[in-house]
Amino acid sequence: MRVPLASWMTPADRVILERLRNEGNDELVLTPALIAENTDYARTTVREHLATLLERKLVEYHDKERAIYRLSDKGRQYLRGEIDVDEVE
Repeated sequence: MRVPLASWMTPADRVILERLRNEGNDELVLTPALIAENTDYARTTVREHLATLLERKLVEYHDKERAIYRLSDKGRQYLRGEIDVDEVE
């Protein structure tokens, strides 16, 4: 079951988080370009949403210089439904 979206989220935010989670496999660390290549979203859209997800602490940098992202602990908890959607508001 998918967790509900926070009021500020769009389906793109969920897709990005789920792509990084890579359910059933090891989590991924990806650049915006690689996320875009593996979703239906443009790189510019992915970058914009990653900035918001980073600000909300759902993702973090794996390597800031190379703009590689990964899920944060909070992002993992959110996707598992362990924290209330209000906590990501």
